[in-house]
Amino acid sequence: MKRLLPYAKDFIKKADMLLLSLCVISSIFGIVVISSAVASFHTPRYLIVQISSLIIGIALFVLFSVLDIDVFADRWALLVIFEIVLILLLLTPLGFADNTGNRAWLRFGFVGVQPSEVNKIPFIIVLAKQISYLKNYKSLNSVISVGQLALHCLFIVGLIVAISKDMGSALVYLFIFITMIFAAGLKLYWFVIGLAGAAAVTPFFWTHVLNQRYRDRILAPYDPTIDPQGYDIRWQSNQSKIALASGQLTGTGLYNGRQTQSELLPEKQTDFIFSVIGEELGMVACIIVFLLLLSIIFRCIYIGVKSHNTMGMLVCFGVAAWIIFQTFENIGMCIGIAPVIGITLPFFSYGGSSLFSMFAAVGLVSGIKYRPKPERFRSLK
Repeated sequence: MKRLLPYAKDFIKKADMLLLSLCVISSIFGIVVISSAVASFHTPRYLIVQISSLIIGIALFVLFSVLDIDVFADRWALLVIFEIVLILLLLTPLGFADNTGNRAWLRFGFVGVQPSEVNKIPFIIVLAKQISYLKNYKSLNSVISVGQLALHCLFIVGLIVAISKDMGSALVYLFIFITMIFAAGLKLYWFVIGLAGAAAVTPFFWTHVLNQRYRDRILAPYDPTIDPQGYDIRWQSNQSKIALASGQLTGTGLYNGRQTQSELLPEKQTDFIFSVIGEELGMVACIIVFLLLLSIIFRCIYIGVKSHNTMGMLVCFGVAAWIIFQTFENIGMCIGIAPVIGITLPFFSYGGSSLFSMFAAVGLVSGIKYRPKPERFRSLK
């Protein structure tokens, strides 16, 4: 034990303990609210999974803080293979569908893993490595370079959509990709070209890829003629807004929310945990949750800006983009201004894969601060 003490002191001194503290506080807050959300289920399973995932997550934060990310990045081909294999496993007997019908989970005995959550980490590392190489040894804005980057992103996103049909996760990957190439300095005209290309293929995608129910879910927040009675497509959003409104400033109290405890609020421990917070703890708690997540986001960006290294900066911005998209999309769908597409609230929603993947990701960010870069990487500016 005495031998480990110097290493522990060194870790506490060099790692980003502020970032870890913010994430742990958010997760504990989430566990408390989840305990209320699942009280009507009369099973301890959800709390056991979430607490276990938090412990694993903290361990992963420490591990990814001390591991050299550049060693992983140098083996980018293995990471890409890992991404592909993990998604393809969904086609095997290990894959199973969630309650939305999306084949998005792998089952290993009693343990379930969501590949789209785990894969965000190697996706960010490989993309950061690819951009750093192109930026420093080729031309980032050449047609070939942009084509390589787009191919990497669209291939992974295409696999996710084709196999798991998880549109929510696909959008997270796209937002991470756009944020990272923007942070790297890709010229504006490429974004205009990309937007024009997306506009050109959208009609085909809308008509031939998305089914009618999914199209209605996307349009429902903006088209009052879709499910005007609110008994089908709008049910989740309506119940969420009722829960948030009933909480007012300070809430009805834990375990006392009418929508939550009567099970009128769907997916209350995952997609609509923010609505549980609003109903039972009020607007004050919602603001605290939002500020905690904003603090985590700004801390990731701050570490990235201070890294003075392209690879490190891009990893930090990729992780920040991940948290940004999920935070604003989840809160948006809870208050009824964004489509309900199954996006969880980082650190607060129930989900083992989501929680320990998020801790591993912020561990990467902490690692950017923790380790001095080898000489060959200091030139990547």
